[in-house]
Amino acid sequence: MTIIQISNIANYVGQEVTLRGWLYNRTDKGKLQFLLVRDGTGIVQCVAFQKELDAETFALVMALTQESSLEVTGTVRADDRAPGYPGKYELSIKSLKLYQLADEYPIQPKEHGVEFLMDHRHLWVRSLRQWAILRVRATIIRTIRNWLDEHGYLLVDTPILTPAAGENTTTLFSIDYFGVPAYLAQTGQLYNEANMASFGKVYCFGPTFRAEKSKTRRHLMEFWMVEPEMAFFSLEDLMAMEEEFVSAIVQTVLAQHRMELEILERDISRLENVKPPFPRISYDEAVERLNALAATVDDPERKAELSITWGDDFGSPHETAIAEMFDKPVFVYHYPTAAKAFYMQPVEGRPEVCRSVDLLAPEGYGEITGGSERIYDAELLKKRIDEIGISPENYAWYLDLRRYGSVPHAGFGLGVERTVAWICGLPHIRETIPYARMLNRLYP
Repeated sequence: MTIIQISNIANYVGQEVTLRGWLYNRTDKGKLQFLLVRDGTGIVQCVAFQKELDAETFALVMALTQESSLEVTGTVRADDRAPGYPGKYELSIKSLKLYQLADEYPIQPKEHGVEFLMDHRHLWVRSLRQWAILRVRATIIRTIRNWLDEHGYLLVDTPILTPAAGENTTTLFSIDYFGVPAYLAQTGQLYNEANMASFGKVYCFGPTFRAEKSKTRRHLMEFWMVEPEMAFFSLEDLMAMEEEFVSAIVQTVLAQHRMELEILERDISRLENVKPPFPRISYDEAVERLNALAATVDDPERKAELSITWGDDFGSPHETAIAEMFDKPVFVYHYPTAAKAFYMQPVEGRPEVCRSVDLLAPEGYGEITGGSERIYDAELLKKRIDEIGISPENYAWYLDLRRYGSVPHAGFGLGVERTVAWICGLPHIRETIPYARMLNRLYP
């Protein structure tokens, strides 16, 4: 018995093979039955012809229900008309073994509401669209790690339980840590700065948490983020590294997942253009561009949506409008200090502006990465901690890093789910992660 995976079926034309998987769909043509069988690597059409099978086997074929688990043995044939993924091949069934006859499957080819599908997420992940998305996600994660590993970055894990905020104190999930307040990590960056001083170039990669009461299509309560941190890096070094890194992710997906992107009906023309260099504009210029655009708009609601006062952070309409001015992702740098985290290095001669940068994706997907040069002077960092009113005691170890061989350094975070949404062209972030945690969803 030669057991194969559907993804490799092209290598077995004319041979008798065995597939193990689940029934995705069955088309009843009387004496001819067409079974679409999936095994996790692909979907192939298996053909059962009554006159070629014994009565018991054909009766079993006729009784099969959607998602029944089975083993099919037959001969592989090339056929350009055969449906499936990768397609163009089918299996002529000689025998069939049933593992389990599935109960009536709740997810049918008809339209279902989003809440119904999210309630059945444990089953929805089997569908073709979700299969394609999660395969792309896996490649994005693999490419992230491979690129960083191959460019001299060391993976160093950072804690999920932390004693203090890494970002905004209003978006912390708090827990009782044996009678002591603790929080789920918003970022691994602060610890990454300690690791950077040991290894030079590092990254952490894991789940992060934000208790942000937002229902937008871009927000999750739990998401995965990769955070590289580099010693002796300037903001310009950071942008140069990011554009190479992000381009490698996009081009790898394009090279390996044309089939999945086709399933998702993704227009890949914009993705094909994601190659260095990326355009770069300052926050000052971005504000000017937005207000100039707003001045050309007649609709009062749209005008108000686009207008911005210097010092304000960008909302989704601002990010979308800026990104659509360019044909590839765009860097916006030097944001107002008050709009960013306390640890960002101020611009020399302009303390109201910091050495920060966001990378905005086109097509309305917004911020993909956010990063900065970090404050490396102990006194300046202590002053910033005092200014924003957080406890210096909780950050004593972080200040220590500036007392023992401090150097200029920079880093950024890339959100996996937003990146998946952008590359796959998804309207909502909830499909980018196997089990989404949103404001009103903790099940399944």
